[in-house]
This record gives sequence, structure tokens and C-alpha cells, in this order.
Amino acid sequence: MRARIRAAWLFLAPTLVVLLAVAGWPLARTIWFSLTDAELGRLSEARFIGFANYLERYEGEWLGVLADPLWWDAVWRTLWFALVSVGIEAVLGMVVALALNARFPMRGLVRAVVLIPWAIPTIVSARIWSWMLNDQFGVINHALMGLGLIDAPVAWMAHADTALWAVVIVDVWKTTPFMALLILAALQMLPTDCYEAARVDGIHPIRVFFRVTLPLIRPALMVALIFRALDALRVFDLIYVLTANSAGTMSMSVYARQLLVEFQDVGQGSAASTLLFLVIALLTLSVVLLGRLKLDGEAAR
Repeated sequence: MRARIRAAWLFLAPTLVVLLAVAGWPLARTIWFSLTDAELGRLSEARFIGFANYLERYEGEWLGVLADPLWWDAVWRTLWFALVSVGIEAVLGMVVALALNARFPMRGLVRAVVLIPWAIPTIVSARIWSWMLNDQFGVINHALMGLGLIDAPVAWMAHADTALWAVVIVDVWKTTPFMALLILAALQMLPTDCYEAARVDGIHPIRVFFRVTLPLIRPALMVALIFRALDALRVFDLIYVLTANSAGTMSMSVYARQLLVEFQDVGQGSAASTLLFLVIALLTLSVVLLGRLKLDGEAAR
């Protein structure tokens, strides 16, 4: 047993070394800069100032990222975006996967076509949708007016509420195929015995789905949800291209970028990036632990 464990670590060692070099060093450097007064033009002159970039009381006033209302607005907005978009993608992805799992003519072609939105780069998708949502020449306003659903063109990106929902729609359109692909892979590996027995017993398909299919694909579904939640929590390019630096649609990543690039405040920008990492790490760890505990509890019964 010890020999197998030692061999496993030997095989994993090169990957861990590369991961440490590619991800560990930049992360450590970001954490260090978050504890300094570094600015973009004078990184070599950075001085250690402790946790002042995170939170500091100066002359009776709280300063730092954690004292900035824009940061907390970005946090709740990002969490809302992740919850809504990933939830919709999970439901639609399940529907698409169940449909693609059925037998019908030209199933392979349909599967390939469904994956097209996911294959398009995010920047390209965002730019295409920004043209489609344009209030002057956008095809979406033209179609809605043609159907009589609206009387005048809607400036989707002019208001924070409609802009956020537009971002959610674009994200769902692009990443639902990814969710469907993972769920479809799990459906393809399910045993057929239980379905044949359910068909013989005359059990309703909806009950079979909730009692048989869903429990069996739950591990794959958890992996898909975690992957998508990670992407949604660090969303940047989609929001930045569609809404630029609008304070009403700013995510945590856009907030950190604004501090780093526009304000050239590497210290506070690194603090915001570190907090983003901590939020994602804690939420991911919570989901993994809760999922493991639930699965372990079901296995114990």
C-alpha cells in the first residue's frame, strides 16, 4: 500500500511543481503586494503597510477595500450572478442532456451544433451579443418590436437591472452546452438494468428521473456545478465587454481590475484580488464538503 502511495506521489510531483510555479508564485506575489503600498509605476519601492489595504481606521474614518461600498456591491452582485446563471444553466443543461441522450436521427450532428456557443471565445460572444442588444440597430429589439412585445427600442445596457439580466442571458447561452456535455457524459454511463425494471413495473418516467437518474448522476452534476460556479464567481470579460466600467454591473474581478489598471493602485488591487480568491476558495470548499457529507450520509443509510 505504501509503495502505491509513494508511486502516486512520484507521478503527481511534476504536475504539482508546474502548478506551484504557474499558480502558486503569482498568488504569493499578489498576497505580498496586498500588504504593501505598491503602485503600478513603482513596484520596486513598495513598503510593507500590513492590512491597511484591507481595512484601516485613519482619523476616525475606515479606509481600505472592506470599507468601500462599491466592493460589497460587487460581492453581492457577483454572488447573485453566479447563483442565477449557474442555476438556470443546470436546469437547461439537464433538459438538453436528456434530449441528446435519446435516440433520434442525426443525433451526432445535433450534439455538435449544440456545442457551438461553448466553442466561441467569450470575448467574441460578448461582442456579438452587444451588437444584437444595441438599442439602435440590434436585431433583438427589432424582433421584439416585430412581435409586438415592445413599442420602442430598449437600451438594454443603459440600466443596471436590464444590463445584469442581459449578461446572465449571454452567459447562459454560452455555457449551457458545457453543463449539458458533462451531464450527458454521466447519462451515457448509467446502467440500463434499472430502467428496464422500471419500464416493466410501469413506473412513471418523472418518478424514475428523480428516484433513479438524478441520484446516479449527482457526482457528475456536482462537478459541473463547481466548475461553473468557479467561472461565474470570477467573471470578468463578459461583464467588461458588455457593460464596461459601469458601477451598477461591476463584479469583483472588474472592481480589482479598476484598482490595478485605472487607479494604478497595486496594493488595494491586490487586496481585492486576494479577497476574491478567498471568497471563491471558501465557497468551493463549502460546496465540496457539503456534497461529500450528503453523499456519505446517503451511503451510510
